[in-house]
Amino acid sequence: MTGAVAARHIAGEGQQELAHSLQPRHVTMISLGGIIGAGIFVGSSAAILIAGPSVLLTYMMCGTLVFVIMRMLGEMAIARPGVGTFTGYTRLGLGPWAGFVTGWLYFYFWVVTIAVETIAGAAIIAPFVPLPQWFLGAVLIALTTGINLLSVRAYGEAEFWFAALKVATITGFILLGAAYVFGFGPGLPTIAAQFTAHGGFFPKGWGAVFTAIPVVIFSMMGSEVATIAAVETEHPAQNVVRAARTVTLRILFFYLGSIAVIVAIVPWNEIVAGQSPFADAMTRVRISGAGALMSLVVFTAVTSCLNSAIYVTSRMLYEMAERDDAPALFARVSSRKVPMLAILVSSVAGLAMVLVSVISPEKAFVFLLQSSGAIILCVYLLIALSQIALRRRLEAAGEEPEVKVWLFPYVSYALVAGILAVLALMASVPDLREQVSLCALLFAGALAAFWLRGRLGRRQRARA
Repeated sequence: MTGAVAARHIAGEGQQELAHSLQPRHVTMISLGGIIGAGIFVGSSAAILIAGPSVLLTYMMCGTLVFVIMRMLGEMAIARPGVGTFTGYTRLGLGPWAGFVTGWLYFYFWVVTIAVETIAGAAIIAPFVPLPQWFLGAVLIALTTGINLLSVRAYGEAEFWFAALKVATITGFILLGAAYVFGFGPGLPTIAAQFTAHGGFFPKGWGAVFTAIPVVIFSMMGSEVATIAAVETEHPAQNVVRAARTVTLRILFFYLGSIAVIVAIVPWNEIVAGQSPFADAMTRVRISGAGALMSLVVFTAVTSCLNSAIYVTSRMLYEMAERDDAPALFARVSSRKVPMLAILVSSVAGLAMVLVSVISPEKAFVFLLQSSGAIILCVYLLIALSQIALRRRLEAAGEEPEVKVWLFPYVSYALVAGILAVLALMASVPDLREQVSLCALLFAGALAAFWLRGRLGRRQRARA
């Protein structure tokens, strides 16, 4: 009895499928919410300090990479609808090993994300609530787990409004910044000089544009969540394509627009790493209460990402159980059509990592953080290779994809080369080298687990 069949037998035939109650607006905002998080509101400070004003080129390059990845997913979703999330397409394009490895690496990445976002959220609350941060973190996880357990509709609505607040904040920030630059500020010539007044547009040299890529790309990850959420809509393939067409263009606008405003208002060398440059910019524009407002927005961003992280990890477990890549019990769904056990296990795994950060913050937790550092690039690499393989097969069969990556195969191969170049760059930077090494170790471990699972399965079939 296969995992999917076993799970169906345990859960009952009528309870096996997930609900299809998400709407296109949910998918769009879930995609935006997955990318617009603490990475831009706070993490952008580190990227600006690495490259100065030229970081705008870094954001443009990384945004283009995400845009092409989403286009690839749209092409595969329309060509082969009903496959599931993006891990299903890596399985279809490269083989079962790719689906297994991608699924478990992605699950691990988001479990670490649960812990990171929980710790960040607890740190924001701690000054106002005199309780241990680990306890505050546990409360945050419990609340977001409760939202996920209610129904996928409840999750979608919560994430819709979380994301709407973040989008409104960034849009308002860009508009206010533009009004300051072109209207009530010190004048356009003075502000334009900010881009060259402190060491030039490339104060750290051309190489810094590429050195900042790892920081920027990790803040932009999450657009692929659209393929996971789209599975629980009435028309999954069409919603993936819609997200691919609209979400990444909006992200480019939000990231490039907000970073350009920050660099125009705040001298790049006065930005403090780890502190929100958005709040600094608003303070200089003389917006009272900017610090408190940004703390609220960052907390919302963190809670939104935590909400999404629990959703993503549970759906990864569910889908892997459906195809026998994870224990069959994770394919069970509750009467509300949500994978209850998968949600609970994902939340407990995230909480366990939070406790690790309390027990061993300098060793064990640092290891967990570093080992997840390059995973998203490996996932994107497998998506790109899958699109190339599947497109070759479609062309050989005489099929013409309705949605296509432009200038195939040149754009696809350029993307693969770009990802490999970023990984090589990370391996050459002492502070990032360990991330690549640990990611390679996890990748090899997932491959070994796939091989071992296959071997044990063959032995069981032989005995039967």
